[in-house]
Amino acid sequence: MSPKKEKFFLFISDLIFINLAWAVYYYIRVESGWIMYANPPAFLIPLIVVYIYWLIIFSFAGLYQHWFVRSRFDEFSSVLKAVSAGCFILFFIIFIDDYMDNAPIISRFLILIYWLLMAICVSAGRIIIRSVQRNLLEKGIGLRNTLIVGKGEKAKELKVMTEKFPQLGYKVLGFISLNRNNEKESGWKLSDISEIIKEQEISEILIALETAEKDHLAEIFKYCTEEKVNLKILPDMYEIVSGMAKTNQIYGVPLIEVMPDIMSPAGKLTKRIIDIGISVLTLLILSPLLLIVSFLIKVTSKGPVLYKQIRVGRKGKEFNIYKFRSMVENSEEYGPEWAGEKDPRITKLGRVLRKTYIDEVPQMINVLKNEMSLIGPRPERPFFVEQLKKEIPYYYKRLTIKPGITGWAQIKHKYDSSLEDVRTKLQYDFYYIENMSLKLDFRIMINTIIVIILMKGH
Repeated sequence: MSPKKEKFFLFISDLIFINLAWAVYYYIRVESGWIMYANPPAFLIPLIVVYIYWLIIFSFAGLYQHWFVRSRFDEFSSVLKAVSAGCFILFFIIFIDDYMDNAPIISRFLILIYWLLMAICVSAGRIIIRSVQRNLLEKGIGLRNTLIVGKGEKAKELKVMTEKFPQLGYKVLGFISLNRNNEKESGWKLSDISEIIKEQEISEILIALETAEKDHLAEIFKYCTEEKVNLKILPDMYEIVSGMAKTNQIYGVPLIEVMPDIMSPAGKLTKRIIDIGISVLTLLILSPLLLIVSFLIKVTSKGPVLYKQIRVGRKGKEFNIYKFRSMVENSEEYGPEWAGEKDPRITKLGRVLRKTYIDEVPQMINVLKNEMSLIGPRPERPFFVEQLKKEIPYYYKRLTIKPGITGWAQIKHKYDSSLEDVRTKLQYDFYYIENMSLKLDFRIMINTIIVIILMKGH
């Protein structure tokens, strides 16, 4: 079952069972006669409002993300947590409503009944869907095209396990050899993996290396992380990817998911809402200033007001970044180069714009287009990305999240004007990627505001 179909059926399941729980709860609370009402509450409008409420709660709890090869017990636990949190909030809403209507105190405790109804109903719907998914997988329907990296005993044993348990969802199409120099060896080579992934529509890469082959792990990550595939490895190599992985074991097959999303679905959704909210407010509040800046740029130097430049975003996707032009026109006519702190190409007005970070404000448009976030590693140009990939190991890791207008590296290190500066900043970027949280984002925002107020920008 594809992620889109899975999400569709989850929505349908919740539509049925959330409303069923509400109908039973409404009968107990109103129709049963346990509680006397002068004016009984409506049924239909609250039903719609409550359903939308639970959609929001479940979205924040990550209950609509793609659950590939996970246990039904884990999902039941997630449902129970989400329902408990949602009912805790509803308890206070009902408390206020009952207080205003002078309803008996006993009505507030009916939320426990509603909690139980929601937990049973929603979990039942999810179990039905997961059972159907499992049966389809056992029949070979919905299996994911998979490659195994390695050709040793561990790789062969892993293939046997995937065939023994089709519920895992893997359809192994073949093995990837690590031996690049042996031309006599037949089969797929690691250097060709990008083409193989596209041609065979691969969605899963399982890494099963022998002890002597562990040195190739970094090379495998380099080839695979730019593709839209999920990476998993056998656990004896866990120490190599410490801090980048989480374990997952089903049907006795231990697998480690490499570089999963650090932030929870709720955290990512909250981060996106904050991005949109702050971007819209900033553009609206600063619109008079932005008009003045646009006028000054136009009258003080030749060239366009806004400067567009191709940058590399998440998963290597290129996009046009927007900035107020702070350099002279055609400043890179001889090719891309880093700008120094006293770069003669920067205009007098441009220095002020850079000091106050006003030149970065148009990037709020990129944030609204979901190409960037407020907080994240700064996006680089394709020319420098290709150069840095060759010069710096694990640079690809920086491309696993959306770039940002400001970040941990920007508040911890000076403006980069050389490869050595980039190397230093990269360590800060890695720290941010491995410790992403709303708390860290808030800390970076506060520090960025202080930098702007003190005019310590580049």
